[in-house]
Amino acid sequence: MTRVRHNDYGVLAPPPIGTWRPALTVSVVIPARDCRGELERTVAALARQTYPAELTEVVVADDGSDPPIELPGTRVVRVRDGWGRGAAREAGRLAATGDVIHWLDADMILAEDHLEAHMRWHHLIDHAVVIGDTRFVDAPDEEGVQSPYTRRTLESTRMLRDAGSTAYLLHTGASSSVRADLLHAAGGVDVELNMAEDTELGYRLAQAGAVFIPDPQARGRHVGPSTVMRREKEVHRHNWSYLGDLIPDLRWLRTHPSRHWRVPYVRVVVPATTYEETRTAVDAVLAGTVSDTAVTVVGPCDRLTDGRRASLDEPLLDLRLLRNLYRYEPRVAFAAAEPLSAAPSPFLLSLPPGWAPGPDTVSRLVRLADADGLGLVCAVLAETADGVVAARFERTAAFSRAAFFHGDPDDLVDEMFGSLWVGGAEYGIVPVAEAEPPTGDAAKWRALAARRLEEVKELRGTVERLSAEVARLSAESGDEAGTGRFSSLIRHLRSAG
Repeated sequence: MTRVRHNDYGVLAPPPIGTWRPALTVSVVIPARDCRGELERTVAALARQTYPAELTEVVVADDGSDPPIELPGTRVVRVRDGWGRGAAREAGRLAATGDVIHWLDADMILAEDHLEAHMRWHHLIDHAVVIGDTRFVDAPDEEGVQSPYTRRTLESTRMLRDAGSTAYLLHTGASSSVRADLLHAAGGVDVELNMAEDTELGYRLAQAGAVFIPDPQARGRHVGPSTVMRREKEVHRHNWSYLGDLIPDLRWLRTHPSRHWRVPYVRVVVPATTYEETRTAVDAVLAGTVSDTAVTVVGPCDRLTDGRRASLDEPLLDLRLLRNLYRYEPRVAFAAAEPLSAAPSPFLLSLPPGWAPGPDTVSRLVRLADADGLGLVCAVLAETADGVVAARFERTAAFSRAAFFHGDPDDLVDEMFGSLWVGGAEYGIVPVAEAEPPTGDAAKWRALAARRLEEVKELRGTVERLSAEVARLSAESGDEAGTGRFSSLIRHLRSAG
């Protein structure tokens, strides 16, 4: 199976339509409510598909239609768990039997090779999310146009090949497909969401390692404008009230400096040692400049009981004290083993015993990883007789992608996303004995001041380079007056810095 770097699916070569032999089954899942006429037209288009009928099933998730939907050639399931698009999609998913789940809106008109175009990719890799080319029309016989957002996104990212970690933002329920087992691994559809369920699902699929592929040959027409096209501001106002909690990548929705969010941006793993040492490390994480960071303390907490014990002499006293200390802190959890993944959080920082981060350690590691889409950053802390002691900063999507292949996970992540070794001291990770106490916001202000000094240093370097370039160009042109004006400007910039 071919390995895709970031989201550059250009290394994949799907067979031309009509020249290959399919093997995978597909379940077309259509959420529907009181739209019998539109649904009949969509199902009729599915009956004319070039993809083998014996490999295709159509599942209609009836979300409370009155009268209930009955449609030949389909399997109709009633939505029982909740209501709305999220609940309908999940009801359809749970009823589906295909290797691939193909989401489809009830008001779509499909080209005859629409399913085949999608399914080519799923025969190449088992972690593709294929997005159809949906055009919006006012009447069924029109050619239609893409939504402005879709067109801009595709044009600016080479059809998502350069979209990196944000490719999921184009995921839509109008026409998209994904392997059923990948969808299951991502957790299915959030039944509590009646809108934005496709964006939120796309985010979790990305954390599960998906590659997002828009296929211009998977042609379909959506009759009538989407809700976003008709009521964009109202849709955003509604959806962002949910998505801020669920998608930590959307940083502009998390501008509050200290509130708690449902899905953390970074999960930090701290091994439980002594009460004092572990407390120092955990408190340092909680006092960091990235407020939506959560901590998992790892130790044999499954052996703690509530029965009679020697309060001051029990073997697991330090772990019990830690659990007592953070019992009502929502950002701290306890686990008997390290989590295999931080999903749905996009990043995981694992600290070795006895080490604590600085106020801006997490924010700087995020910036470093995001600059080149790195999947792994290892921060060297010390060298011992047993080897190198290091902290690990992992991108969830990268290690999820690596799990689809055989081989060393770190090597696979390096190949598909890139990795880097840095000095831990450079990023503020110190022994717990040297960690600053998290009193007030002084540490955060010092971290901010350090960043500003770095920016000033960079700007001064830019000024020096510009000064040298101005002098060179002026000397070549003989423009002494220009040289004087530029020199005056440079002096002004230096004094301002």
